[in-house]
Amino acid sequence: MANLNAPFGLRPVSYLSGLPYNGVVRQYSVPASDGTAIYVGDPVKLNGTSQFINGQTFTDVIIAATTDVMVGVVVGVFADTRDSLLYRAASTQRILLVADDPNLVFEVQQGTGGTPLTANDVGLNVSLAIAAGSTVTGLSGTTIDNTTEATTNTLAIKIVGMVNRADNDPGSAVGTGADASRFLVRLNRHQYVNQIAGA
Repeated sequence: MANLNAPFGLRPVSYLSGLPYNGVVRQYSVPASDGTAIYVGDPVKLNGTSQFINGQTFTDVIIAATTDVMVGVVVGVFADTRDSLLYRAASTQRILLVADDPNLVFEVQQGTGGTPLTANDVGLNVSLAIAAGSTVTGLSGTTIDNTTEATTNTLAIKIVGMVNRADNDPGSAVGTGADASRFLVRLNRHQYVNQIAGA
């Protein structure tokens, strides 16, 4: 069965300890001066600025590029009105809910094309392919760049496992893979911890 090619960015599922993700987030803001839309599932990084909103201070984040050190992943966007978008539109000031615990494990789809990653790639590091999300669903278009797996410690994420679920075809054997399959990863380049080499 072929995998459904439907990227959703990174989705928190558990902690490295094995405990399920409990929904804890930290609130960050995005300045109106930032011209890039941000979707649920997008990785973000600290911007070095902050906002004073309704008597509270919020640290600013912007979408992370492929080679950036990240602070976390967007899991929600605060609504301004009942008609607010599901994502943060470009050049609008919004408050984001970000899963920023460095011990989080995320589910993410690998890209299509190239040589698919396999179960034997667990432990290696890879880059993300940052892509625009859907204005309909509000979900990120970011995937694993399956051409970048290596031990290099400066790659964005570390593969910690494959998703073992009926809707995820891993390929015909541990050394083979399948397009658009899903992996479990953690942020290797996190702004709150040191990055480490893959194994």
